[in-house]
Amino acid sequence: MVFYLSLVLIVFCMVMSLRTLFLPHKIKGKKVSFENFLYLACIYITVMLGFGLIYILLELNGFNVFLEETDAWYENFFNRLETGFYFSAVTLFSVGYGDISPVGIGRMIAVLEALIGYTIPAAFVFKAVFDLETK
Repeated sequence: MVFYLSLVLIVFCMVMSLRTLFLPHKIKGKKVSFENFLYLACIYITVMLGFGLIYILLELNGFNVFLEETDAWYENFFNRLETGFYFSAVTLFSVGYGDISPVGIGRMIAVLEALIGYTIPAAFVFKAVFDLETK
């Protein structure tokens, strides 16, 4: 029960963060500003941490989500946490390094995360340009 509740809470937080990109909310008047950078960084951090927690929750509940070249992943919880967040960040920001490979349900989750990672900047730029044109 705790697993499903945690999963729903994590997904809810990520959806609420991503939702801000699609709501009629004004981005600061300048195209490049520190506030806009922080806004984008917060969205990325929320998504990265959320997917990292999803990977860890699934692994802790017996789902095989990814394979690591070393066995250090299974040593303790903090190694699992570090590996989950690392895999999430590499998936969100790039196409991966190859030292960790998604397997099973992890493949679909990694595809979804990569798609979101590529879509966030496009949505942010579209929103910034569209908001500037409507002023």
